[in-house]
Amino acid sequence: MATYHARHRRGCPPEVLDALAAAFRLGADDTVVDVGCGTGQSSLPLAHRVGTVVGVDPEPDMLAIARRTALDRGIGNATWLLGSDSDVPALSRLLGGGRVGALTVAVAVHFMDRDALFAAARPLLRPGGGIAVVTNGEPLWTQDTEWSLALRGCLERMLGHPVTARCQTDEDGRRRNREALMSAARLPLSRQRAAFAAEVRDAVGGPGVVTERVVVRLQWGIASS
Repeated sequence: MATYHARHRRGCPPEVLDALAAAFRLGADDTVVDVGCGTGQSSLPLAHRVGTVVGVDPEPDMLAIARRTALDRGIGNATWLLGSDSDVPALSRLLGGGRVGALTVAVAVHFMDRDALFAAARPLLRPGGGIAVVTNGEPLWTQDTEWSLALRGCLERMLGHPVTARCQTDEDGRRRNREALMSAARLPLSRQRAAFAAEVRDAVGGPGVVTERVVVRLQWGIASS
């Protein structure tokens, strides 16, 4: 899964990261904590804008790829911690209170207890720092294109029910942040995946490349002095 995540997960546009850095006045003296960092799609470009990035993720394979990518790119100011949103309170003891420029989280927020995470993050933040949630586009199966409709049809045939969840990328999901789309138990067995992949390719017309329109939304709150 981590390999597919690294290959296919959308990166974060530079303009969004520039806006985040400007909002929190991030610079070379700052540390940013990226919770649910995955394979580093946001963590690694953020490292060019701050002093240190701490990527936190519960999946060892994700962190291994993030670390290897950082080394391959010559990024030496990123470090990686195995953990989840529930481990953020411990970072106060590790990093010290009032020392962090920003805590960021992307679409993985829909797996987390947002209220508890943000409450735990506030003591970490320096004055003027803050918490940012980046919603990077919508799921591939919810878009208004022929290939997206075809993909949704394949998923619905596999699962046996309509696929309507948006991984909290819509307005309602950004408010509630509550449920993930699919459990691992519902994924096809390994022997079925090749057939499913072939069905998807046939359904979308077999192109090597499809065009996806991505709208990125950045929400943030700034710590008071």
